[in-house]
Amino acid sequence: MKKYEQIASEILNEIGGKENVTFVAHCMTRLRFNLKDQSKVNQENIKKIEGVLGCQFSSGQFQVIIGQTVEHVYKEVCELGHFEMNKVIDDEPKVKQKLTLKGVGSNIMEALAGCIVPLIPLMMAASMFKMLVAVLGPTMLNILSETDDLYTLFTFVGDAGFYFFPIVLGYTASKKFNVTPVIGMFLGCIMMHPTFTSMAAAGTSFTIFGITCNVQNYASTLLPIILSIWVMSYVEAFFKSMLPQSLKTIFVPFLSIIVMLPISLCVLGPIGSIAGNYICDFLLGLDKIPYVGFLAVALIAAFWEFLVMSGMHVVFITSLVMVFAQAGQESLVSVGGCIASIAVAGMLIGSFFRIKDKDEKSLTLGYFIASIIGGVTEPGLYGNGIKFKRPFIGLIAGGFAGGLYAGIMHVTCYAMVPVASFIGLTAFAGGPTINMVHGVISCAIAFLTAAVVTYFVGYDKNNPVVNE
Repeated sequence: MKKYEQIASEILNEIGGKENVTFVAHCMTRLRFNLKDQSKVNQENIKKIEGVLGCQFSSGQFQVIIGQTVEHVYKEVCELGHFEMNKVIDDEPKVKQKLTLKGVGSNIMEALAGCIVPLIPLMMAASMFKMLVAVLGPTMLNILSETDDLYTLFTFVGDAGFYFFPIVLGYTASKKFNVTPVIGMFLGCIMMHPTFTSMAAAGTSFTIFGITCNVQNYASTLLPIILSIWVMSYVEAFFKSMLPQSLKTIFVPFLSIIVMLPISLCVLGPIGSIAGNYICDFLLGLDKIPYVGFLAVALIAAFWEFLVMSGMHVVFITSLVMVFAQAGQESLVSVGGCIASIAVAGMLIGSFFRIKDKDEKSLTLGYFIASIIGGVTEPGLYGNGIKFKRPFIGLIAGGFAGGLYAGIMHVTCYAMVPVASFIGLTAFAGGPTINMVHGVISCAIAFLTAAVVTYFVGYDKNNPVVNE
């Protein structure tokens, strides 16, 4: 049996078999399962599977951390389980659970993750083009002038990735909420139509079926279309249940859109847009709070990787997408996340020089390369940090020190960090050159502090791996 097929087979066996799976997807490093019965999962056995870095329940999902090869394992899981990729596998009604604040929050996070995570490749590609404009343009290397065709090309390609969010989110949200995807995209297209956006720019009054519409430009927004698709999932399901089979093909899409026009453009769109603006203003203003604002970046950088391990970072990613799409820059979460990823590399290099055991030393070097070059921190977090515990002291110290410097100097990211590697330093480009300098310095501080602290206090002197 092939390597990835073996891993996939063992994972399926330990989560209760393919019959226990209602949905399976993957992000950059994890398999994400929705399960009928979570009690059937044997986490201890899964952690022992060769090729698995860890596992956990988060946001209503069971997540298995694989690392860079997750796509290969995901493919084998789908083939063994006869699952269609990124499709809801079982539409049986879920068992009603007691309504709690924690449960509501978990469901919201799961829904946002299901809509946002599939967009990560798009955001990374768009951010890379925006990064090239910043680095090669007049503000840095001055290789390209603003009149060059290549400069113009990279600019509108980078902007396109964020500008048309309502359309691509119409697709991903439809997949998540079980709406016909092309109808979801159609609703996104309606919100982005030039006639509607030109009315928003001109402040033109407008009504929909006699209902006053607060016309807004929904380019680069997330919440309006996500809320709209969520509501449309109930609207479409209603018409599917009411209409005879012979009329569904024509009238379900038509009637669903007719009903959603006032709901989306008059109610949910403005509400989502206003909420998104408040979230953006809140995040952009945290580091500017008098006397203590600089600590926000330090705390994010110190504890970001623990959010990554818990899966809670998806909430921040959702906010980041809104901020970058609307403001084009961000000075808190993205800065802290970039610094934290470099601190992981520092923790690993400190461990590499401290560890004497040849096998562990070789593994740690592999974790370091995966982190600093490949941008995947989880092998190091689970294979080194979780395993030995005390190296996390170095990670926290490095992240806090680098984040403190970044907060004091008001370092800003002008693009979403493409990967959690040294390439992520390019996110500091796009503004004043001194911002790039301070960004690199903050990451250097994080790296060196994490390495030194890990080397000296990251291991008990009696630990066999640090003795000859």
